[in-house]
Amino acid sequence: MQSKISTLKNRPYCCVTDFGEMADKVVPVVRAEDEEVEEEELVDPQVQLREECHEKPDIQTFWSKYQQCNDRVNSRSNTTETCEEELIDYVHVLDKCVNKDLFKRLK
Repeated sequence: MQSKISTLKNRPYCCVTDFGEMADKVVPVVRAEDEEVEEEELVDPQVQLREECHEKPDIQTFWSKYQQCNDRVNSRSNTTETCEEELIDYVHVLDKCVNKDLFKRLK
């Protein structure tokens, strides 16, 4: 009985010496194909509409009022004037123009 135990102690418990080799045989490996799919560059329709609306004459009026105010404020060294009102007016009319067509362009 002791001879059997001593011979078992000297034997390796497993025949596989490299577990990576065993894993390659047992575990299936799935690899994704390397396909280059050209994706369409997404363009924000709101940005396009803002650019288009900015060019309209009625919106250019508000833009020029804002620019005049901005130039006036920048020309002075000590002033409490800000162009907040002019900027808000410009953004308001710009957004109003954009909102007319924005949801028609969304997919």
